[in-house]
Amino acid sequence: MKLASFTTSDRRRGAGILTDKGIRALILERIDGADPGSSPMRRLLSAHGTDLPEVTSAGEGELFSIEDVQLDAPVPDPGKIIAAPVNYRDHQAEMNEDAHISALGFFLKSPASVLAPGETVRLPYTDRRFDQEGELALVIGKEASHVSVQDALGFVAGYTLLLDMTMRGGEDRSTRKSFDTFTPMGPYLVTPDEVGSLDELNLRCWVDDDLRQDADIKDLIWGVPELIAYASSVTKLMPGDIITTGTPAGIGQVTDGQRIALEIRPLGRLEVNVSALGATACPTKGANRGPKPPATVTPVRAAAAR
Repeated sequence: MKLASFTTSDRRRGAGILTDKGIRALILERIDGADPGSSPMRRLLSAHGTDLPEVTSAGEGELFSIEDVQLDAPVPDPGKIIAAPVNYRDHQAEMNEDAHISALGFFLKSPASVLAPGETVRLPYTDRRFDQEGELALVIGKEASHVSVQDALGFVAGYTLLLDMTMRGGEDRSTRKSFDTFTPMGPYLVTPDEVGSLDELNLRCWVDDDLRQDADIKDLIWGVPELIAYASSVTKLMPGDIITTGTPAGIGQVTDGQRIALEIRPLGRLEVNVSALGATACPTKGANRGPKPPATVTPVRAAAAR
């Protein structure tokens, strides 16, 4: 099952199921200018959590053509975005990092950085380097605290695509990765029954027509169950929280006017634009600090030989 968050042309927002005829709304509400509270998807997750495939009202809601709505990020308002640093060994090598996730733990990204599919990543500064990082992300479906690795997948509502846009430098990761628009996500939330074995998934990411990243999800240092178990031992996970699993080798600089595409079948394809419109000089001084990214993109063939 694929689910989507969307906004209609007459200012309604909803969450629904993708069908062969369009999106069938499960929750639909008018945007009236007041604080709308949690998104329809967050409320759907709170009500049904990991039982989304058993939602029985798919035939009752209003049907919308995908062309007639604006897709939002699957969870437009996550409570937390938990991110895994250095979770592929080939990425550790290309960044000349001494440590990987087992020593670094996780970091947090601002929920306000979430961006809808098809929208534009806004580069804030003219004098700093910004890179694309394609990742598999998961959506938590029910409250989780101190769960075991063996039980962890039972707390997953679904999976989606995520771009962890990054400013290079010595500032804290949460700062460098939390600018508004720096977490494109989507296009859909895909339930685990449709995703199948995570070990069979392949991630590919392009900038314009250049294939930069090509990796197997099975090569994660900490897999999805380990990430969930560890994160839940630090902080309580709630429905709608996002955990993103880290990026493989092939990160590289993105600049004004480029287009990024990320694909993991059967999750779909996430595309966004890049713009430096309105960028200014950076006020912090971390440009020459921190891990040193490669001057050129790590060749895909080298990543494939990991």
